[in-house]
Amino acid sequence: SMEATAPSVGAGANGSLAAAARAQVGPPTNPMATALLTDQYQFSMAYAYWKAGKHADHAVFDLYFRKNPFGGEFTVFAGLEECIKFIANFKFTEDEISFLQSVMPMCEDAFFDYLRGIDCSDVEVYSIPEGSVVFPKVPLMRVEGPVAVVQLLETPFVNLINYASLVTTNAARHRHVAGKSKVLMEFGLRRAQV
Repeated sequence: SMEATAPSVGAGANGSLAAAARAQVGPPTNPMATALLTDQYQFSMAYAYWKAGKHADHAVFDLYFRKNPFGGEFTVFAGLEECIKFIANFKFTEDEISFLQSVMPMCEDAFFDYLRGIDCSDVEVYSIPEGSVVFPKVPLMRVEGPVAVVQLLETPFVNLINYASLVTTNAARHRHVAGKSKVLMEFGLRRAQV
């Protein structure tokens, strides 16, 4: 499975990938890919950074994976476009803020005001090209920006890259076995991608 290394914190400021991307890309393909596509741990970490006054510190994380799926020799990297759409549209709705307040009642109200105002305008993403053949333990993406924001991006990026790369790799393996002249049919509703 894909994973991201823990963010490393430093000082500095970045330019804006999200502002440029927002003007060029549409919403995420899956409407479930919202700012809540994460786990409570990430919000707890963001709150800890905010509480310590370190939420705007510059951080970097690399996304990589430990082993190829299906016991294979390679993986095909996919999901980058969805990650770009995700950061271009990253914003919390009032309903999402209300939900977070209900599951994190120990957090100060000012933290939720902070969440209302964040976006990914200070986030930069460096990546290998989508569709590249990749190998374990080699960084696929580097994400830089304010530590609290990139902390909230870690789990969504792992999810968006994991599934897309898994399905793309499986399709490439089937195409390789079947050859170029055969028509392939997909029956993903009947079988999980294993």
